[in-house]
Amino acid sequence: MNNEKPRPADTLDSHNAGVELWGGIECSANRVGDKYFNQLERSGHISRIEDLGLLARLGVRTLRYPILWEHSASGTFDWSWIDERMLRLRELNIAPIVGLVHHGSGPAHTSLLDSNFPDGLARHARAVAERYPWVRYFNPVNEPLATARFSCLSGHWHPHYRDTAAFSRALVNQCRAVQLAVAEIRNIIPEAQLVQTENIGKTYSTEPVGYQADFENERRWLTFDLLSGRCDSSHPMWDYLSGCRVSIDALEALLAAPCRPDILGINYHLTGERFLDEKLQNYPERSHAGNGKHAYADVSAVRVCAPGIGGVYQVVKEAWERYRSAIAITEVHLGSTRDEQLRWFMDVWHAGQLLRREGVDLRAITMWALLGAYDWDSLLTRSENSYDPGAFDLRGATPRMTALGKCARALARREPYSHPVLDGAGWWQRPQRLLYPPQQPRAEALAMISPPQLFCRPRREPQQPLLITGAAGTLGQAFRRLCDIRGLAFRAVTRHEMDIADPISVRRMIREAEPWAVINAAGYSRVDQAEAEPDRCFRENTHGAICLANSCRNAGIPLVTFSADSVFDGAAADYVESDATNPLNIYGLSKAQAESAVTRIHAGSLVIRTCCLFGPWDQDNIVTAMVRELRANRPFWALVDATLTPAYLPDLVNATLDLLIDGERGIWHLANDGATTWHNFLLHAAELGGVSAAGLEPLRLDDADFLAARPRSSVLRSNRGSLLPPWEKALERYFSDRRAFLRELTSAENEPRQCNHASHLHSFVMAGA
Repeated sequence: MNNEKPRPADTLDSHNAGVELWGGIECSANRVGDKYFNQLERSGHISRIEDLGLLARLGVRTLRYPILWEHSASGTFDWSWIDERMLRLRELNIAPIVGLVHHGSGPAHTSLLDSNFPDGLARHARAVAERYPWVRYFNPVNEPLATARFSCLSGHWHPHYRDTAAFSRALVNQCRAVQLAVAEIRNIIPEAQLVQTENIGKTYSTEPVGYQADFENERRWLTFDLLSGRCDSSHPMWDYLSGCRVSIDALEALLAAPCRPDILGINYHLTGERFLDEKLQNYPERSHAGNGKHAYADVSAVRVCAPGIGGVYQVVKEAWERYRSAIAITEVHLGSTRDEQLRWFMDVWHAGQLLRREGVDLRAITMWALLGAYDWDSLLTRSENSYDPGAFDLRGATPRMTALGKCARALARREPYSHPVLDGAGWWQRPQRLLYPPQQPRAEALAMISPPQLFCRPRREPQQPLLITGAAGTLGQAFRRLCDIRGLAFRAVTRHEMDIADPISVRRMIREAEPWAVINAAGYSRVDQAEAEPDRCFRENTHGAICLANSCRNAGIPLVTFSADSVFDGAAADYVESDATNPLNIYGLSKAQAESAVTRIHAGSLVIRTCCLFGPWDQDNIVTAMVRELRANRPFWALVDATLTPAYLPDLVNATLDLLIDGERGIWHLANDGATTWHNFLLHAAELGGVSAAGLEPLRLDDADFLAARPRSSVLRSNRGSLLPPWEKALERYFSDRRAFLRELTSAENEPRQCNHASHLHSFVMAGA
């Protein structure tokens, strides 16, 4: 690579300028047993150099980017891949912050506990510096303390230890590796700067285990203290480290040549704030921990701490007061629904602006996982394709920009960003956050909790709602329930409050409710009966949708309406959005005509084609009905030659809301991944539900006494993005969600408890990270 001097974009923002938006690509290459979990492979970025152009169009000018040591094999490194990308970054005027180890433990021949780990990483660092001497910013090891915890204290990652001695040695070994790597880099690039990242949270507690919280709150700074030469014999952690059999020579080597970070990279995640409570009976067994003196539960503070948490504002404030060094928030990401992702990022963004105004040298806030992240809900210990989108959603043929990407684009250009969902509070601010009996932290910790600073995002009161039709129907009730869980303001109306086929009624309700979008969950769904009453079917399914489209177009707001697999004739094995419709019955014809008219009338319409809904909350869907009948020893007929893609109602509604928030338009297919027959689907459901399938009777389509013709195949695929998980996974969740729903119905108050929904309907928080 050439040796030319860096261009302006290779220099990070100075203290005198405003807070920048940085970006990052989730690139963990952690090892579990003998297998590496490589996020670059999972995301497909490893074969898509065009991703960098997408990030440049967002306006990102500083990007955390990997040149990982793990990608070398037997001491050799294939430079061709990274050469191409580093050249492209320069062409795009994007300054990389080069990461060398990201939640990893080096190539297979080494580990975090290997005494040769520091020298090995230093050699890799020198090779990177020699090849790219124009790079100015390096992050040799991402989150040394967090990586040591997951690898050697919790045993999740290689080398899978579970003791404090291994944890301490792994931490010091990584810090020593950073020290040697930076020395080698600066031999080639004297002006190179260290951007050192660490996952910094806060620990709260009850009084009896306050001493443990104090210990955790001191230990969290060890990465920065070790590198800065602060950890000498007078340091509170010196005796702890030496007592864990950490080599005194290693500690003294860090003291002898301090490697003070030029920029402290604070990685902040909601789960990083913890609460310790000795009352074990209040918490699940998986949270139980101990220190030999006390047993206690260790849970996310936001789920139990009644006053709230200090949040990123308090963490950055503490870091500034402790080090008086330049700071960047180097990871902001929330694995959740789109509205919560937006709220979380904007809460952090506004907290950062406040910190800057208060004199903190905060350089940047980083939108992490721009391309999303995989399997963090299992702390990267399983490969289950559990995906959280970021600024882009990768589940289509090409990356699709989300509302989070549009937010990033505005902030990178220093333009204001607004969206109606930002008027609502995030789940971390709502009562549903409390999954356990509310607790008060120790008195001295209360001063560290400052919700006004954490939650300083401006709001609109009252919130602008969604208008939901069909309030009494299965789909309408599902939208009501999930909007409530997601903190989305809504007004749900029945046909008596608004006749969707009456233009005057629709216009009056839109004027009254002032919604930011309309979701049409109303409609005629009785397929066989439609053959006998086509006028009613067309009025509710076609004319009603047309009326809504006209009114929404005139009001300048989006419309979501629903169609069905019945628009196809079943002659093909499967169907995508662009396939021609050819319905076999009146119901399908009413939906096909509605699709055509709505998309023609209103360019801001989103039409969702779906199939075979089943959910945990109603008595009439096919899974609930089958379980009820089989338990009563009554037969239940199931087609063996009709192939379909079922749609689990919570998945369908959540994905629809995400697409609406993203501003998507046109026809989308939303069904759970994978094709099956009705008979096979219900056999699987019977097994999961613990009921005998002896009464499940096979039936052929030709022998069924349907009044309306049915397609033999109604398999919905998508050429826009497969957003719903496999139907097998959805069925598993159906039974756990159904049990939770029935518990609600039999509770003493006989009222839903939102906090229970949050834990099993959606992964609101990305674990760990």
